Amino acid sequence: MNPSRERVIVTEVGMRDGLQSIGPIMPTDAKKSWIDAAYAAGVRHMEVASFVPAKLLPQMADADAVIAHALTFDDLIVTALAPNLKGAQRAINAGVHQIVAPISVSAAHSMANVRKTPLEMIAAFAEMCALANGRVKMIAGLSTVFGCTLQGNVPYDDIDEIVLQALKAGADVIALADTTGQATPRQVAEIIARVQGIAGARFRSVHFHDTCGLGLANTLIALQHGIREFDSSLAGLGGCPHAPGATGNINTEDLVFMLESMGYSTGIDLPQLIASRSVLEAALPSVPLYGYLARAGIPSHSSLQVNR
Repeated sequence: MNPSRERVIVTEVGMRDGLQSIGPIMPTDAKKSWIDAAYAAGVRHMEVASFVPAKLLPQMADADAVIAHALTFDDLIVTALAPNLKGAQRAINAGVHQIVAPISVSAAHSMANVRKTPLEMIAAFAEMCALANGRVKMIAGLSTVFGCTLQGNVPYDDIDEIVLQALKAGADVIALADTTGQATPRQVAEIIARVQGIAGARFRSVHFHDTCGLGLANTLIALQHGIREFDSSLAGLGGCPHAPGATGNINTEDLVFMLESMGYSTGIDLPQLIASRSVLEAALPSVPLYGYLARAGIPSHSSLQVNR
């Protein structure tokens, strides 16, 4: 890795967001193998589980075991999602480094997802931050920021208010998510500028979906506005069970290729990352896998052809 190149953090969220909306349950050993393969490829930030009742999301019933395995890698930043105080306590007990709380800006999505209004979820987040008390980093994961398939348009003033309230509640980080994949480059530029004006350095992460094929274009706009932390999912897995029509996250392989080809450093070995798709192919044979690089191959002239 060339130390002169600017660093961009790519967080693999497939183990959580990628798996939560598919039917087949991925075996625990396969999840561990996925973590191993991602780590071997150079991924050092992973969101690996969510702490929700197993009866509601059987895919995450093994969250403790998956997190325990991830924590065997000393330099891996391990994140989990927790929608309430009980989930946050479980995440803290499991030893995660970061907790993402899902806070919908859309009232309709918030009720469908966590059965709370946005402001009620902010109140729950404040309790979670108090519980964490600096032991873990608390991330306010603002969802449906760029539009909602249930509510429709999400007013910019509503975004501003939720950002302000999340900061007051104790958020260490503000992260914006295009839950439904409806964001457009112009909209991304406008919203990022507004949130930067409110949250400053505490806003540094975005989470795009590729429903309308604009995930990488939106990433480029975010890069131009100074964002250096991006979520993505191997093979483009993902979606939200409470956002009808929303498809997967931006593809990790394609994202890494774009970033590295632009001169940024991700620390991720692209050939190894593409090869790690074999874990998904073996464990989830009925689930469609996506990705331009996996289909077309790394361009023959690219320096990324060679393992680094």
